Amino acid sequence: MEPRDPESARVAMPRRLPRRPRGLPLRAVAPNAVTALALCSGLSGVRFAIGGEWQSAVTMIMIAGVLDGLDGRIARMLHGESRFGAELDSLSDAISFGVAPALIMYLWALAALPRLGWISALILAVFCALRLARFNAAIDADDQPHKSAGFLTGVPAPAGAGLAMLPLYFWFWTDQPIFANPYLVAMWVAFIALLMVSSVATFSWGSLRLRRTIRFEAIAGVVLLGAALVSAPWHTLSAICVVYLATIPFSVASYARVRRQRAGGGLPEARSTPSA
Repeated sequence: MEPRDPESARVAMPRRLPRRPRGLPLRAVAPNAVTALALCSGLSGVRFAIGGEWQSAVTMIMIAGVLDGLDGRIARMLHGESRFGAELDSLSDAISFGVAPALIMYLWALAALPRLGWISALILAVFCALRLARFNAAIDADDQPHKSAGFLTGVPAPAGAGLAMLPLYFWFWTDQPIFANPYLVAMWVAFIALLMVSSVATFSWGSLRLRRTIRFEAIAGVVLLGAALVSAPWHTLSAICVVYLATIPFSVASYARVRRQRAGGGLPEARSTPSA
């Protein structure tokens, strides 16, 4: 009996194909689940507003804002970024920070002006969607002067939702009817909607860098801010909104200075973290 040729035996053996992993990895599910929770939170705000529970309605929008800030970071940490997640995030933002705040403000004060009030609410919802559409359309564009300089174009959607409800915060802790005046609220909501779709350069907090020497002070400031939000949430939110609005002229001046430096060739471009 002739010995078997090892080469021919190796050729005759069937090759095993690599086994493909089954199922969807958890890293792709977790960030989308957080985005879905943000969407549920925004819609729950409308439910509370229908029942006249205004503080709970605003709290739901704030929770949606926190979750919206977490989903992108979780996706990058787990390497679970996907086109599906990006589209779901934009849909969640349009509802949680456009439709939901618009309905809350309409049910709270704007319903007293059936025509003008509804137009103002529509402007907030539609302009938020337009902002997100502009952001998605330009996300892969090479020429983005604001983004490359570390700035945002206009007020981001979560900040816009928080600013639009500023009269509601004042009304909570002052109980003054002036802040529930439908004409005042309608003009304010329309103004914030215009800021969202404007080309005004605003600071991108993701691009800010703290000095090593003030690390302890920064942690202490975050702790104090958290304590203030727990003990006096509406006072604190009012102060945060006022401070944010006060920074807009400085961001415009800072971006103008960056543009002049770039025109003179004295400043390199720097990418920033995207934000809708």
